[in-house]
Amino acid sequence: MEKQSSQNNQNLASELVVGLDIGTTKIAAIVGRKNEFGKVEILGVGKSESLGVSRGVVVNIEQTVASIRAAVVIAADKANVDIGEVIVGIAGQHIKSMQHRGMITRQSLEDEVSQKDVDHLIDNMHRLVMSPGEEIIHVIPQEYIIDSESGIKNPIGHAGIRLEGNFHIITGQVSAVKNIFKCVNRAGLETVDLHLEPLASADAVLSDEEKEAGVVLVDIGGGTTDVAIFYDGIIRHTAVIPFGGNIITDDIKEGCGIIKTQAEQLKVRFGSALAQENQENEIISIPGLRGRPHKEISIKFLAQIIQARMEEILEFVLFEIKSSGYERKLSAGIVVTGGGSLLKHLPQLVMLTTGMDCRIGTPNEHLAGNDDELKNPLYATGVGLVMKGIEKYERDAKRGINISKSEVVTETKTEVEHTREKKKVIGHSKKKIGSFFENIFKSAQDWISDDIE
Repeated sequence: MEKQSSQNNQNLASELVVGLDIGTTKIAAIVGRKNEFGKVEILGVGKSESLGVSRGVVVNIEQTVASIRAAVVIAADKANVDIGEVIVGIAGQHIKSMQHRGMITRQSLEDEVSQKDVDHLIDNMHRLVMSPGEEIIHVIPQEYIIDSESGIKNPIGHAGIRLEGNFHIITGQVSAVKNIFKCVNRAGLETVDLHLEPLASADAVLSDEEKEAGVVLVDIGGGTTDVAIFYDGIIRHTAVIPFGGNIITDDIKEGCGIIKTQAEQLKVRFGSALAQENQENEIISIPGLRGRPHKEISIKFLAQIIQARMEEILEFVLFEIKSSGYERKLSAGIVVTGGGSLLKHLPQLVMLTTGMDCRIGTPNEHLAGNDDELKNPLYATGVGLVMKGIEKYERDAKRGINISKSEVVTETKTEVEHTREKKKVIGHSKKKIGSFFENIFKSAQDWISDDIE
């Protein structure tokens, strides 16, 4: 990141960004901003149980709206702000990815390749014909080729007629994304931007060195497990595995003959991903239902249930690593994050199953302060969404784009009086709804040219 002047740093420090992580088990709203030292300062965190989402997809709009409101109210109260606009994460088993090459022919050899040329090429990728019901979410450049000269990361300033690019394209179901927008809108909020959750998590828990060396991010959520592979500093492969922490809970419920609430508590408090690390004589006593006798469960038996399902999930992860073609180029190994990474002995199981180094990813590297609550893989996606929002603000400001911001009122109470201080939250003007899904993913220049409703 380029060095900013002190005045610019002061301006950036005053801009608030709200990340909204709509997950299968929880919905988290995080209010943050970039401070003068370049770190992300978190002002408030709100979390609520996710009641209307299954495997990353909204299945009950009313319940999801209620959960979003509950999380946002908590975050707004802690941060002492009124939240109006959010950066939203998207995941789910409907997410797909593919590789594609695009090309444009420039008119002049005298002029160097400009940002306008790059935007034109990327915009062409957004117009690719997809299968019915699918739309493009992200177009991520891999490398550029100018007049047969390949391996160019940044083509701006190069001379040439033929500009080509290899792109990683991520798609999703139109209905699934529109349901997310609908829920956010009914909760009284406006969606500023939409980001694939594993990409947001990667920003929060991976270092630039790991991305350069080659690394696999495995984000184990409640309903799905997201995989993102980086090499040479670029995202190379993404995939969504339709299994997560909830299916482990269901296995415990069936295997131990208990109710789901008890199964979840057992997993969180005593769960281990490696059975050999537990003793046979370690027993848990669970209260019976309505006067029935207590049930005794071996911790080792519990670990065997968890290990069997985790091994299955990791086999899918290993398959995606091999499918990517980067299996032998991942020097940084695997980084596991998300709520499912909190299982004891999980790094050991990952290393045994894949033969690769492993660590647990927490979002504390980029955070200012010592808030232990946020140093938790549960909040990796939410913190990453805040970082994505900050990056977008900086990028648009650098390009001189005039962003219209909504005002957020901050109340500071004293014993004598109430005073109001106005702060700003990063945001764009509300777009036309008719083709909202298409417009939300166009380049920044297209966004600004849209009509304001």
